[in-house]
Amino acid sequence: MKELSLNILDVAENSVKAGATLTQISIDETDELLTLKIIDDGCGMSEETVRAVTDPFYTTRTTRKVGLGVPLLKLAAEQTGGSFNITSKSAEQYEKEHGTVVSASFYKNHLDFTPLGDVVSSVTTLIQGHPDTDFLFTHSFSGEERVRLDTRQLREVLGDVSLSEYDVIKWIEEYLKEQYEQFG
Repeated sequence: MKELSLNILDVAENSVKAGATLTQISIDETDELLTLKIIDDGCGMSEETVRAVTDPFYTTRTTRKVGLGVPLLKLAAEQTGGSFNITSKSAEQYEKEHGTVVSASFYKNHLDFTPLGDVVSSVTTLIQGHPDTDFLFTHSFSGEERVRLDTRQLREVLGDVSLSEYDVIKWIEEYLKEQYEQFG
């Protein structure tokens, strides 16, 4: 993928399909390293599936025979000298503490570093497409959180208004853009 924001979109979509009620997306940056972590409380995966999910010829989809999202994210991280890790606890084995954690670290100064891209659009697309799912998005620089959006807080304020309403989505988009502009 040409932008890491598209990988975020892909992995978070997998979380929603796994029945997650909360998907946490965090980006932590330093001058040298970008670490992406996506944590969900979905149904999780078996140990066998976790081992297979980085294989591009493995997929749970019935519409095609390959699944490239996770393998491409792993490749993108490792090409920069970074790392990739995925852990999961299945709901069958862990009734209360199930879900998946995907993390990838990238060395930003490496020639093969994929740019972050339009993360604002990816986050707003996720919220618009899944207004009943909660998302917590944070972006930190050198340990200082600078961008944050928690849909659970929005629900408290909005009451019965859907997060997919046009005015709400536009506000979310502008709110995220303003936070990014504030910190350059």
